[in-house]
Amino acid sequence: MLAFPVQTGLDTDEHRLSGNARTVSVTRFIRRAVRAILPPALFLGLTAYFGWNALQGAHGMRAYHQQLKLREDALQAQRDANAEQGVWKQRIISLDERALDADMLDERSRAMLNLAREGDIVIPYAPNDKLW
Repeated sequence: MLAFPVQTGLDTDEHRLSGNARTVSVTRFIRRAVRAILPPALFLGLTAYFGWNALQGAHGMRAYHQQLKLREDALQAQRDANAEQGVWKQRIISLDERALDADMLDERSRAMLNLAREGDIVIPYAPNDKLW
């Protein structure tokens, strides 16, 4: 039958190791710890970096929402410009000589120039009562 030696508290590996062997043991422990910790830490760091850029970066969600706001502002400006252009087109169409009533134009021009024709009846107004 095989007998195994029983170790007591003073007879452990740490007490039997010399100073150089203890240094190797500590170095091995540090290497194992770095190898165990470094890959997850790098992965978490990369995940945090890409996550932050996905939200806050130049092409992230915040920038996307800012671009949507700028797009909506530009579309509203385009709608306003088209409406104003429609108003000006209507004014230009109304300036056509066929659209002008000759009697109304004559009446308005005489009122603006303060002129009258022979046979017109002139009704004077007080200085504070203007026709237009």
